[in-house]
Amino acid sequence: MAILAGLASLIGRFAGRILNTTLGWATILLFGKVPQSRQTLLVVIVFGSLAWIVLVIGVLVPFVGTLLLAGVTLPAFVDINWVRVAMLIGAILLPAVIGVLAMMVAEKRPTGRAFVVGVIRGYPFAFVLDLVMVVLTVVAVVRRLRALSKRWQDTHIPVVVKPGRYEQVLRDLSATLDEAGMENEPRDAGRFVSDPPKLLDKVAGRALGTLVPDRMMLLVGPDLEVLVYPSDVAISGTKQRVARARAAIATKLTHAPAYLTTSAEGQHFEDALAGAKTPADLRNLDERLARLLIDYQEWDVLYRQRLQLELSMLGREPLRDGRTKHAPAPERTSLPRPADLAIAGAGLGLIALDAALILTTREARTGRN
Repeated sequence: MAILAGLASLIGRFAGRILNTTLGWATILLFGKVPQSRQTLLVVIVFGSLAWIVLVIGVLVPFVGTLLLAGVTLPAFVDINWVRVAMLIGAILLPAVIGVLAMMVAEKRPTGRAFVVGVIRGYPFAFVLDLVMVVLTVVAVVRRLRALSKRWQDTHIPVVVKPGRYEQVLRDLSATLDEAGMENEPRDAGRFVSDPPKLLDKVAGRALGTLVPDRMMLLVGPDLEVLVYPSDVAISGTKQRVARARAAIATKLTHAPAYLTTSAEGQHFEDALAGAKTPADLRNLDERLARLLIDYQEWDVLYRQRLQLELSMLGREPLRDGRTKHAPAPERTSLPRPADLAIAGAGLGLIALDAALILTTREARTGRN
């Protein structure tokens, strides 16, 4: 029995890790890699909805509830009936908490009556989210197996699309890849990827806001797929293709109507960079950049944008392979230095003296003859 119990425990831990991994894939597939603050809320919402459905099943089906309680070691002073009451209270209140968290994801949070409606919407939202996660988990696993069979890699680039500019960013991104020598074709991402976030947003009363575009698009090319979210660009493909696409986006997409940082401080600085017209304007922003309280990765992105903008002002453009193409250097015209004049004069004098000596020698020989 001890061996069977240990084996069951091992299988349970392994299944738990697989579940956590696949849920992580499904969560990223739902909205992409959103800013860290929102990502944390979304993870809490997802696991909260899963906990809620487990509590509901445990309350409605006593046998399942008994199994759940049997797997939990309780202190001697805790009555099992208290736990059942706690499960019932959790099943009743948890969707309301999920509704509050869903409203916190939005940039503009409702107040008053709209807030109460948002809390009530948490109940259907939690149920629909569970259904969506089941579907997306299957889709995510299929996509992972497909990527493994092709030996593809994945990477994500934070690109926060400005409101109403999704189509423009999609066109700029497609043109950027074309310039880098990677042909691509825009396609609809498919119902299993684009419909779930729309359904959730509808149930939540449009609370998810900019996280959900009107349609989700995919750029498809040879050995490359780029899924464009409102706050993320997910690149899948061979190692070489992913590296080239990442470099092209990092060096060429700075002028698109989107932010490459996710923090408010970083985005404000990007707006300031967009307003800079001369190298002097950029140098005036250097002190502000040095004092920004953001993480290193975002600071590095801003510094790169600043350097690229200065290169552009100086007539230099990043090439698609990451090198820079320099404008022809202007020809320099400078006056001769005094030392150069003296040397030139001495040389001319020696030439004249040599010529005079030759002429004198010839005349002397002619007179003798």
